[in-house]
Amino acid sequence: MKNMGRNAQDQITGFKGIITGKCLYLYGCSQYLLVGKANKDGKVASHWYDSGRIKFLKGRVKISAVKSDDGDGPEFREDSPPTD
Repeated sequence: MKNMGRNAQDQITGFKGIITGKCLYLYGCSQYLLVGKANKDGKVASHWYDSGRIKFLKGRVKISAVKSDDGDGPEFREDSPPTD
């Protein structure tokens, strides 16, 4: 989970966002979900990209910044060992 919350960019389209998900396929590549910033209308775009297309950028969102008080949110700790 070491890449969760990192800023990243798709090298083909240039789409930038924060990594909020990772998907591992049994017979294929892994993919990352990038969630971009909201546009002026408040709409947020998100896209899945093959891991080979991802360029990791500086900066990240701390998990503690998105954890809710009602128990929802990340099911792992920031200090837990990375799994990817």
